[in-house]
Amino acid sequence: MFTPKLFTTLKTYSWKQFSADLTAGIVVGIVALPLAIAFAIASGVSPEKGLFTAIIAGFIISALGGSRVQIGGPTGAFIVIVYGIVQKYGVDGLTVATLIAGVMLILMGLMRMGSVIKFIPYPLIVGFTSGIALIIFSSQVKDFMGLKMDTVPADFIEKWTAYFEHFNFISIPAILIGLFTILVTLYFSKVTHRIPGSLVAILLSTAAVSIFKFPVETIGSHFGAIPSTLPAPHLPHIDWKTIQYLIRPAFTIAMLGAIESLLSAVVADGMIGGNHKSNMELVAQGIANTVAPFFGGIPATGAIARTATNVKNGGRTPVAGMIHALTLFVIMLFVGKWVTLIPISCLAGILVVVSYNMSEWRSFVSIIKSSRNDTIVLLSTFFLTVLVDLTTAIEIGMVLAAFLFMRRMIQISNVDVVTAELANETDDNDAKAIHKYDVPKEVEVFEVKGPFFFGAAYKFKESLHIIEKSPRVLIIRMRHVPVIDSTGLHILEEVFQQAKNTETTLIISGIQNDVFKEFEKSGLLDKIGRENIFTVIDDALAHARDIAANPKSPSGIKRI
Repeated sequence: MFTPKLFTTLKTYSWKQFSADLTAGIVVGIVALPLAIAFAIASGVSPEKGLFTAIIAGFIISALGGSRVQIGGPTGAFIVIVYGIVQKYGVDGLTVATLIAGVMLILMGLMRMGSVIKFIPYPLIVGFTSGIALIIFSSQVKDFMGLKMDTVPADFIEKWTAYFEHFNFISIPAILIGLFTILVTLYFSKVTHRIPGSLVAILLSTAAVSIFKFPVETIGSHFGAIPSTLPAPHLPHIDWKTIQYLIRPAFTIAMLGAIESLLSAVVADGMIGGNHKSNMELVAQGIANTVAPFFGGIPATGAIARTATNVKNGGRTPVAGMIHALTLFVIMLFVGKWVTLIPISCLAGILVVVSYNMSEWRSFVSIIKSSRNDTIVLLSTFFLTVLVDLTTAIEIGMVLAAFLFMRRMIQISNVDVVTAELANETDDNDAKAIHKYDVPKEVEVFEVKGPFFFGAAYKFKESLHIIEKSPRVLIIRMRHVPVIDSTGLHILEEVFQQAKNTETTLIISGIQNDVFKEFEKSGLLDKIGRENIFTVIDDALAHARDIAANPKSPSGIKRI
């Protein structure tokens, strides 16, 4: 479970596979270059931090991860939360939050939570992903249009208000470069899939700006020179008060990293017919996010688009991902000075395409057309992400999804007083339907269907109130109860005490093995009495008739 995929794939590694991994790694490294820079700038940090992250975290995620083809690095999902942390706590605060998130991810993996995270509700994922896409798009308007603004408000509504106030100061060259970038990025694949459109757009727009001296802002004019080597490890000042404030955003980073990396790994499995190790993947993500911050890195996770590019170009082992990181390192060493010539509006155009691809608008519309509960989760998460913050959106979205799930479970859990409705019983397909048995007048039969957890348990308790007169025997039929929780056990214990007070014998019928074990562990089995618990209704009714006919006479029916 905790063996990196690199170790298992190297056992059968060949020069042919290395050749394929080398080609894929170089291609993905070139694709990752503009994205790493763009994500860093959009996150409110200098462009080289995106490169540092893609190099260090990308190498670690591939070397130690649980997927054969996962490509790690900075992604669009982190832009919103990272930007907010930088604005409020500075770059040092971001470093601390990323470290904490890394530790959380490691713990998630060690506690084997990889399989659990996969079951986060899809409407919740689409809701915050679409919200992030809208925020990313909004954050790029200034650079895309070349607006002359000193600062851009963080709040969504205030941001757009400020944009409208400055629309008189748009830059036509910046807009043209941004539109050109979008068109080339989207449609260059019709020419060839080997060369990414975003790279072609960067090369052409950079050349045009350098040759014709268009009056647009570049990376160099805004951020200065990009380092040609990795920085020395550095740990910022950490105090307990700051850590307390950063726990919530760090948790959001960890959750986003876990969700996106495992989604990416699942998509990759489908493309190569593989099977990733989710817990090892989480541990690798955690290690990457605890190491990268020491070198000025920002949060990293598995990147679906870069992973797909890796697969399409022949990458089949983690070696391709490691080569991708080394390719970026070589580019930084020898081509870093040319990167400063890239127009900012070109990177904004790339991020507009990224935001469109992230929006999942088709899934968004599809969910709205589906159930009301899913729509509530989707829209709540979406609007909270856009109008409040991502941390709040995930927390409230998870709680809301949990409550709606419990509501659904209560709805499918059913309690019937079957003996009171024998005249209306029509289920002739059920060979064990109660109306096919002779039930004495002194006996009441309740049937519980579905999980007997706290919601259904209280529903069951309320149903008992319809009994006007205490019966001589009360049979609770549980053949369709797969699980029971502590609240269900507590309610049944209350029912037993009430039955005892009214001299009613409580019988349990159709109990399944897992439920029987819970009865045994809780002590309820001994209270009710093993002689009053049966696996089939035939024996339960025979025992009930025996009690009704002669309360003090022992039954000869075989017990559990």
